[in-house]
Amino acid sequence: MALDEHGGTNRFSVSTAIGAIILVYGALLVAGGPQWATRQIVAAQQNHGEATPQEAAAHGAQAAPPLWTVLPFAVLLGSIAVLPLIPATEHWWESNRNRFLVAIGLSLIVLAYYALLHKAPLEAHWPAHHVVEANGSWFNAAFAKTVLANAILQEYIPFIVLLFSLYTICGGIRITGDLQAHPMTNATFLAVGALLASFIGTTGAAMLFIRPLLETNRERKHVAHTVVFFIFIVCNCGGCLLPIGDPPLFLGYLQGVPFLWTLVLWKEWLFVNGILVALYLLLDTLWFYRAETVADMKRDVEQIRKLHVTGWQVNVPLLLGVVLAVAVLDPSKPVPGTDWHPWLYLREVVQLGLVALSLALGQKQVRYANRFNYHAIVEVAAIFTGIFITMQPALQILHERGSELGIRAPAQFFWATGVLSSVLDNAPTYLVFFQAAQARPKVEGAAYVAGVDALTLVGISLGAVFMGAMTYIGNGPNFMVRAIAEKAGVKMPSFFGYMAYSGLILIPVFLAMMWFYLLFPYH
Repeated sequence: MALDEHGGTNRFSVSTAIGAIILVYGALLVAGGPQWATRQIVAAQQNHGEATPQEAAAHGAQAAPPLWTVLPFAVLLGSIAVLPLIPATEHWWESNRNRFLVAIGLSLIVLAYYALLHKAPLEAHWPAHHVVEANGSWFNAAFAKTVLANAILQEYIPFIVLLFSLYTICGGIRITGDLQAHPMTNATFLAVGALLASFIGTTGAAMLFIRPLLETNRERKHVAHTVVFFIFIVCNCGGCLLPIGDPPLFLGYLQGVPFLWTLVLWKEWLFVNGILVALYLLLDTLWFYRAETVADMKRDVEQIRKLHVTGWQVNVPLLLGVVLAVAVLDPSKPVPGTDWHPWLYLREVVQLGLVALSLALGQKQVRYANRFNYHAIVEVAAIFTGIFITMQPALQILHERGSELGIRAPAQFFWATGVLSSVLDNAPTYLVFFQAAQARPKVEGAAYVAGVDALTLVGISLGAVFMGAMTYIGNGPNFMVRAIAEKAGVKMPSFFGYMAYSGLILIPVFLAMMWFYLLFPYH
């Protein structure tokens, strides 16, 4: 994406690209492609559980790939965690081109395995579920195409379009002002950010609130702890009420979890975020605020400016449009009140159209003032291209052998998902344990959501969302907020210094939440 000398974006090039995508989609509609794909999806749902003997035999013949096939996935996640911390590779890894090359190189290893070495039937999920048979030759291009379609066409495109839409539209909203940097003021920022994180995404809420929070606290010397709690709450724990709140939950939605199901997590959301806001208020009031000098506090009072929001008139309705598109335009479900199933990718095209409207109708000065550019979202796009492809063997292994893991209780799924979400990225971690839970034997009379025991899905969802806050690399917005704070002059904790904060503060809160809502949910 082109950038101008002020750090802004070349809106024309992005809008042109979106226009071209819409035109191509229109041509595909004329040819009947998306309509055909939707019919396939609906037919597969109607025939679910009615497999022919040949299909049943193919399912029975499926075999998990060997364990070594997860190595490209592990190497990619290890690169994300380690390369930014090594002085010799730190600057090299900052290039999105280099990230993309690593992601694609590891992806090619996975695709080569499926084309050359995999010999068992393979499940395909795009555009609808079916089984691809081995062709008996030394090279099976159909297997590589199936893995690519499962990863990119089924999961990656909806995922990245949603993130791109929220990121870009929120970039057209700016909050300016300098309130008194009182503990209650900061706690209010955190509470409002926690609420909005579920409705505009943790990335959108983080980008919207971090700059006014830093501006409010610029007269204070002790600010790092405020940013740490911001990462805890706004970048992570606040985003569990809707699928658009956090990437793992959106992947669950793509796997069949109903859009509004995550609202059942409101008690856990209120418990964790309420305690964290209260702890921040207590810590800042009793310790950090008292450590500020009289001169700094006097200067803070003298430089108060009211909050002023610009760009919201255009972009808030567009954000609501994104939420509506995600909720209603699912090709696997009829539009409420009708029997019409939306065409495949209509949801994504509508979101991109809303982005184009934001770029065309929004104030250019707002994006300049926000120093908005596409670097962060391009980084996510580059890395996740590889993640979605390289994790396919891991997902297949868990689907075939997930019942052998020995993880059974919802609390076990919470900690297993959470620990890995802390050191890896929480989105693919969620998918791995979601697939493992689906593979468990079903219990008659139990409540299931998308093939997963309901309370187990609660544990997986909370582990992925909440424990993404444990490290800087647990969730995408964490590093972005850290970088913005450091650029504003805030001395942030080191990687392990941040983990000291999270270990002392988050672990006790999560243990209490587990006790009340996972171990004894009905007492």
